[in-house]
Amino acid sequence: MRARWPDRGADMAGNLSEGAPEEAASGGHNVPALVFGVLLIVVIIGGNLLVCLSVMTEKALKTTTNYFIVSLAGSDLMLAVLVLPLFVYSEFQDGVWTLSTSVCDYLMTMDVMLCTASIFNLCAISVDRFIAVVIPLNYNRKHVDMRQTALLSATWIVALAVASPIMFGINNVPGRDPTECKLENDNYVLYSSVCSFFIPCPIMLLLYCGMFRGLRRWEEARKAKLKNSILDCRKLQEAVSSLPPLAALPPLLPPVIERELTDSPDELSTFRSSDKPFPPSECKDGLVHTVSFAEIKYNQEPRRRKTAKINNRERKAMKVLPVVVGAFLFCWTPFFVLHTMRARCRECYVPPALMSVVTWLGYVNSALNPVIYTVFNTEFRKFFKRFLHSCFSKNAS
Repeated sequence: MRARWPDRGADMAGNLSEGAPEEAASGGHNVPALVFGVLLIVVIIGGNLLVCLSVMTEKALKTTTNYFIVSLAGSDLMLAVLVLPLFVYSEFQDGVWTLSTSVCDYLMTMDVMLCTASIFNLCAISVDRFIAVVIPLNYNRKHVDMRQTALLSATWIVALAVASPIMFGINNVPGRDPTECKLENDNYVLYSSVCSFFIPCPIMLLLYCGMFRGLRRWEEARKAKLKNSILDCRKLQEAVSSLPPLAALPPLLPPVIERELTDSPDELSTFRSSDKPFPPSECKDGLVHTVSFAEIKYNQEPRRRKTAKINNRERKAMKVLPVVVGAFLFCWTPFFVLHTMRARCRECYVPPALMSVVTWLGYVNSALNPVIYTVFNTEFRKFFKRFLHSCFSKNAS
């Protein structure tokens, strides 16, 4: 998918044929690329490991959305471990591939698969969030159910399927230059770019538009319900304030029950002999005890209509995801546009330096996601601070 090194090799060959300096033939060493690449690998591994640890250990972060985020972090981790070291090595060699073609094919396979897995993880998150907002009664918020397991599995299966032609030898073409590591088949370049980027991205954006439209309707309904409740409370307060004083109200029960009995034995005996409504134990200190409305218990509560609510934690997670998607599109759109244009347009010239910049920009995206979670999510931020504080305190002691 990412055919970045062949440009440099081709340009070097072109420079040699045009009488370029001899040192171009031997190839230089790009030390800044090596330093930046090593730092990038460390940041990606450290940040995404913290994301995985936080979700696995923090109860507040064990949500279905965050399990999808763990899958996304896993693809970034694999990218930093399996792809970036070889890419940085090639960049250090100034774009000349000095390893075997089998290692190059492995690199291309993992590169295509992990990039596809990243964007399909984002697409799966958008599907999951869309269901949570638009069809909330069918959404399981407590644990990962079969639908979410199927989404996660499909993400990696499709990513492997897109990269599988490289494993089956599509790169083994006659006359292949061993000093270049690239995707040799231009039709496959177009196929992988369409499957990995140009199809899932519009789907993902449409789902997010639908999700936020549904979330906006839910928020408006919630605010309207709250406003109606406040108005009802005010009406009740006004009605209560307009009532006459309590002393002026007529008694709710017959006077014979509410009145205080006298200590006269004649009146008491007359009352008991005529009506006998209460046993002697019910009379104490000359008062007849009555039953208040608060003491009356009903055997069965009325059934409430089942409703689904989106809690505050889920709303926070939904606000983070558009930032993650926006960062992904910002980092990877330039690469895929140039990558596809170069494969389909032989006359179009893409400078090697520009291709290198957009490739590095795409890899930087793997380090951005943990930073986004830290800035926009309180639970992630608390865990990162606590974890880093405990690590530094142990090292200090």
